[in-house]
Amino acid sequence: MGSYQLIKETINPEALNLQGNKCTLRIEARERGDDVESALSKLDSSSSPSFCRNAASRCMASASGTTRLVSLDVFRGLTVVLMILVDNAGGIFPAINHSPWNGLTLADFVMPFFLFMVGVSLGLAYKNLTCRGAASKKAMFRALKLLTLGVFLQGGYFHGINNLTYGVDMYQIRWMGILQRIAIAYFLAAACEIWLRSDDKVNSELSMLKKYQKQWVVVLMLIALYLLLLYGLYVPDWEYQIPIDASSSGKIYTVKCGVRGDTGPACNAVGMIDRNILGIHHLYGRPIYARTEQCSINSPDYGPLPPDAPSWCQAPFDPEGLLSTVMATVSCLIGLQYGHIIVHFKDHKTRLLQWLVPSCCLVAVAVISAICGMHINKVLYSFSYMCFTTGAAGILLAAIYVLVDVYEYGRFTSVLEWMGKHALMIFILVACNIVPLILQGFYWSQPHNNMLTSIGIGSQG
Repeated sequence: MGSYQLIKETINPEALNLQGNKCTLRIEARERGDDVESALSKLDSSSSPSFCRNAASRCMASASGTTRLVSLDVFRGLTVVLMILVDNAGGIFPAINHSPWNGLTLADFVMPFFLFMVGVSLGLAYKNLTCRGAASKKAMFRALKLLTLGVFLQGGYFHGINNLTYGVDMYQIRWMGILQRIAIAYFLAAACEIWLRSDDKVNSELSMLKKYQKQWVVVLMLIALYLLLLYGLYVPDWEYQIPIDASSSGKIYTVKCGVRGDTGPACNAVGMIDRNILGIHHLYGRPIYARTEQCSINSPDYGPLPPDAPSWCQAPFDPEGLLSTVMATVSCLIGLQYGHIIVHFKDHKTRLLQWLVPSCCLVAVAVISAICGMHINKVLYSFSYMCFTTGAAGILLAAIYVLVDVYEYGRFTSVLEWMGKHALMIFILVACNIVPLILQGFYWSQPHNNMLTSIGIGSQG
């Protein structure tokens, strides 16, 4: 097996010595501006043995900082496992399911962790940017693919798991969803990374902050916009209709509000914006607050309405709405800054310090905000929720980085690494009902005779 050795800071690609199976790359300063990456890229592949070319490639990857960090894939894989766990066990153990309103559970970390890692990955993907226009078109195309996929899989009710009905009801199609939120956050973060950074060299923490200062301005603007709308908009009374059967128009419920700055389930600005812009028929029809004590006798699980249930209990509400996506984008943009740390700092201790200090500060800000009355709320994607979950993501990334990339325990996390590399595919198969479609959608004679019942899962009815 070939090995390589670097002597100085710049490379003369012609200075290649072969000694048996050992390939030595002798680095010499030829011209001002030569560096390891450019010199290695000039290495004549036709005149060098394959093992030396491989050594040069590895050397160039190390010099340019493009070596793939296993910890990033492991982090994504762990998030996928968490998603599968809460999706399948949340109904059995409501304590780990999404919080009915205020509060934080295990399931509430999934979405911000995904968004955080999207940002980290963008920081690495756009490290060497050659053409801003082409990069913008590529980012827009990827975002549109995610957006379309999200509307199709999560908005169209193309497959009813319980009654095996097919088709898209355009009157009730859900415009927002998990993939749609990721698409929006991805595009905005990518646009910031492409257009809002300077060409300054980074040699310290302060210089990195200066290089990306415009991106931090966007972060502060998004936070200010969210808080201004959430606490400043006046929410009037509103009404909604629930169909009783196919032949009737349904019952109309009136929700009394007339308040400003309310963060309860009925009268918050997040829901009002979605009802007015998206339309109430295009929101998620099974609201999370239906599991609150006011709306369910089985709280924190779904259940029958209590006798004195308020009028808003059955009203549609989208947990991935427009205003909450504004704050969700901030999670992605902060993750982007963590990706910059990987790009500009190669020392393990420096990276860990640059991750852990802001992460702990975010958690502290979240706790202080919650004590001051700004509740941790996943559905609203509140400021305190964003700070706490993003800080937790940074701490978890640092812990995984130490185990996998510093101490190289990656062989124990190979499954998580694979899942992280195929996170989108697994999400579509598991969370978007593709697997249940396959298991329940194909049957013989009667819908009850499907693959699940054939192996003893479910009732033979």
